[in-house]
Order: sequence, then structure tokens, then C-alpha cells
Amino acid sequence: MLQKHNVTFPVFESLKISKKKNTVCITDENVFEHYKRIFKDIDTIVLKSGEEYKTQETINTIIGQLIDFKTDKTTTLIGVGGGVVTDITGYVASVYMRGIKFGFVPTTLLAMVDASLGGKNGVNFGLHKNFIGTLNQPQFIVTDVKFLKTLPDLEWQNGFAEIIKHACIKDVAMFKQLQQNRIPFYKKNKEVLTDLLKQNSNLKLNIVVKDVNENGDRKLLNFGHTLGHAIETQYELSHGQAISIGMNFACKLSENILQFKDKNKVEELLQQYELPTSAAFDKNKVFSILKMDKKKQQNKMNFILLDKIGKAKVELLEMEEIETYL
Repeated sequence: MLQKHNVTFPVFESLKISKKKNTVCITDENVFEHYKRIFKDIDTIVLKSGEEYKTQETINTIIGQLIDFKTDKTTTLIGVGGGVVTDITGYVASVYMRGIKFGFVPTTLLAMVDASLGGKNGVNFGLHKNFIGTLNQPQFIVTDVKFLKTLPDLEWQNGFAEIIKHACIKDVAMFKQLQQNRIPFYKKNKEVLTDLLKQNSNLKLNIVVKDVNENGDRKLLNFGHTLGHAIETQYELSHGQAISIGMNFACKLSENILQFKDKNKVEELLQQYELPTSAAFDKNKVFSILKMDKKKQQNKMNFILLDKIGKAKVELLEMEEIETYL
């Protein structure tokens, strides 16, 4: 997989990634409105913005448009957008004609540090997050911090939820750096932000390369996501908000089960980056979604807990135990 950082606005031919005549872009209305010139003379599919459109129905519509474009096995599909766009693009590319080439140009902080990396592609099924999909790596990822100029505050918070996750599971030095700063600092200091993006993408890619099929350390990347995914779609939370609440819950479990001593530090850091750490929810509804989580094994589930900041581990917990803590 080719990864380029901080490339001036992507001109695909100059990067020797794909010729315009053999390229189809997938983006959403927000990105298309801000950056129309990127898509000049390129066949482009523009999606409605939002998690609610991350469905199989959207995939079917895209496939119909690809057929109209006479897309074939020589075509490269490029997803230009946030995590919804990259997830959809990777999935479509994986199943269209049994697979065509694809790559990503992530335009949100969340997509740059997490969603575009690792090869997980797919859509939601009702309230079940990322329930249908494929595991297929993109041929390239082009990252440019200039896209972040138009990013709303909520999307900065979403991105930092995943950055904090990475620090919690694998990088205590990054955790300490984050403690010393806040979102406005990174907005103003592009070089520092670029270095942080590289740290995070390299951290995740190093894990993925060694464990593509999630048999070992890749499971650690699910820290905060088990409860997070169960409440995200039900309560219309953003991904970062849901994962933040999920991480705080995982820290509470870590405190009770592993005697983790720094729950308050994680909670304070999440709040420092304008993320929620708790929410009122219907326990029974949430647990019904948890019971269908992909990490469940009969009456047990792999849950990611912290031994200490920078060191996570997988614990196989009884579903009844998780329900009790909820």
C-alpha cells in the first residue's frame, strides 16, 4: 500500500496513481461543494452526507452508476471524503466485478488517523454498525492537512477520540503530549499536526501489517468500540462521541478487573478534547445490540482493557459480567 503525506491538493495523474479516463471518484455533498475543482473532468459519484446513508441500498445505487460509467477492471475507484465515504468506496471496489483497484483521499481527521487505514470496508445493517463488509487493503492513501481547513469542530473532536485511543493502547508518550495541548493548538500548528497524523497512521499500520486478519494485536484497536458501536447508531451520537463514552466505560471495567489506576487521567483527557464520557441510555436496548457484536463468542466477548496507559490487553469476559457493569 502506497501512503503519501501532506501532498498538495491531489492531482491523480501527477501522482502517477491513476489516469483521469480510468478513474471514478466517490465523494459526498459537503466535500464536493468545497472542492469541486479536484473532480474536474473525472467521473464522480456524489453521495448524501451522513452515517444514515452507509447502507446496502447506497451500495446498489453506486454499482448502478458504475455500470452507467462503463466502469471495468482497469478502473481505479478513489474515495475522497470521511470515514463513511472511504468505508463505502472500499466495499464497492471489493465486490464490483469481484474486485477493482481503489484508494483513498481522506478529508477528515478521523479518516486520516483511523477510518481510511487498515482495510476494513463496509456498511451498517439497521442498528448494527459495520455489520456487512470486506477486509481489503487500498492501493494508496493520500493525506493532505489542507482539507482540515473546512472541518467543523465536531469532526476535530471525532478525530481526537481515535488519537486518544491509539495513545491509550500503545503510546504513553503520545498520551503525555496530548495532555499538554488542546485542539486549538493543533489547528494553529500544522507541522505539529502533520507529525501527529504520521505517528497515528504509522502506529495503526504497524499493527495491521503484522495482524491483517485480527487474530492478535489488531484487536486492541477496538478499545472503546464495543459499547461505542452499540450506542452510536441508537442515540445518533457521532463516532468520536460514542467511542469516547466507550473508552471511559472500558476504563471503568479495567479499574474493576485489572486494577487499572489511571481511569481519571483518561477521562480528563477526553474531556479536555471536548468529548463526552458518559450518557444515559436504555441498558436493555444497548445490550441487545452488544449481543450481536462481531467480537462475541457464544456467551463471552473479547473486551479491550488497559493494564496501564500505553498497554492494552484482550480480556474474554462473560456477557453477564458486561451486562452487570452496564
